[in-house]
Amino acid sequence: MWLLLIGAIVVVSFTHWLYRWRNPKCNGKLPPGSMGFPLLGETLQFFAPNTSSDIPPFVRNRMDRYGPIFRTSLVGRPLIVSTDPDLNYYIFQEEGQLFQSWYPDTFTEIFGRQNVGSLHGFMYKYLKNMVLHLFGPESLRKMIPEVEAVATQRLRQWSSQNSVELKDNTASMIFHLTAKKLISYDSENSSENLRENFVAFIQGLISFPLNVPGTAYNKCLQGRKRAMRMLKNMLQERRANPRKQQIDFFDFVLEELEKDGTLLTEEIALDLMFVLLFASFETTSLAITAAIKFLLNNPHVLEELTAEHEGILRRRENAHSGLTWEEYKSMTFTFQFINETARLANIVPGIFRKALRDIQFKGYTIPAGWAVMVCPPAVHLNPEKYIDPLAFNPWRWEKSELKGASKHFMAFGGGMRFCVGTDFTKVQMAVFLHCLVTKYRFKAIKGGNIVRTPGLQFPDGFDVQIMEK
Repeated sequence: MWLLLIGAIVVVSFTHWLYRWRNPKCNGKLPPGSMGFPLLGETLQFFAPNTSSDIPPFVRNRMDRYGPIFRTSLVGRPLIVSTDPDLNYYIFQEEGQLFQSWYPDTFTEIFGRQNVGSLHGFMYKYLKNMVLHLFGPESLRKMIPEVEAVATQRLRQWSSQNSVELKDNTASMIFHLTAKKLISYDSENSSENLRENFVAFIQGLISFPLNVPGTAYNKCLQGRKRAMRMLKNMLQERRANPRKQQIDFFDFVLEELEKDGTLLTEEIALDLMFVLLFASFETTSLAITAAIKFLLNNPHVLEELTAEHEGILRRRENAHSGLTWEEYKSMTFTFQFINETARLANIVPGIFRKALRDIQFKGYTIPAGWAVMVCPPAVHLNPEKYIDPLAFNPWRWEKSELKGASKHFMAFGGGMRFCVGTDFTKVQMAVFLHCLVTKYRFKAIKGGNIVRTPGLQFPDGFDVQIMEK
């Protein structure tokens, strides 16, 4: 009798719990959707990779079924997904008031609990101003000759090979430049390979978050652990042997750490260096890989781009002089090309926030504490805004004065968290393209697919042959 009673209580309790999981409490009307399996939610479907250039199937299928705003659950956390331009823009504009930056615990574990993306308010603004010391206009102006020298040297090296895997080689090129500017790191004179640790880290980013030895996610965490150990050792060496003047960004960070009453801690400083190293080379190498793929698939675009850069060479008084800041700023079609590359490549397919209180929007309630994912691909591929949205068409950006984010373009984020490295990325892309199209021809050998999830992406091998003109 008692066993039957206990069994009945267990069944009733489980049924009630399951009902509450599928129908969360809300002081209003939740957006439509499914919470998936208990605890697991729809995590497996979310992380399923695909090679589509369109809106990720996970998002597309639910848009068709539920509309532009829907609910789901990711890694046990309730989540609102927004493909609505108005809601996306509202989220960015209300940063710090109604929403704040948020990422799943698994992402925080990967990037560090004190990383710049997880900090808010004054602390975030403080770190942002620090990063602008590195990526501000004056720093970028001085950086142009160095970026050109590195691009020239690497392209010359690649042209002597039968083919190169583009993503890996561009990542290596940009990591070399960025690591030098950030921490004066030189792989040829270092006993440890810092970039190898980032490669292991990146390969696990797109994996299911199961921290068991042998899994990609575990290797990702181990890669981060080794990279952080190297950065910490560098920090301790710099503290033991301080420089008399600033040479790199690490020196600037050390000065901040030593100031009386500083807000900066060693943990925050190391997480900042880690995120800057990752973001500056990984996202830019993905963008350059996508750009070359678009050029190969659209010869008329390559012809227009080449004409602009050959025109820069013809207008020079000294044919052997290097690229100038003024020449960089004159690259009108190049910037249109970069915008269109960013729109179609969707390097960051998902941007996460958290609701700070119950929010009413278009008849729906977003409950306090719920996560929200803005989906840029759905905005960038909206046929109501972009005619033939999957077509690569840089001319659609003619006469556009776009310098930041808008309701219909958020490739570099939006609001107060608009990416501070955007101009750095554009400088690297524009200078690399200048060196490439003025001196070399190139063709695809194999590959070129981009493997995506709604939150991450990586290229599935793209071999090209580069030949001198």
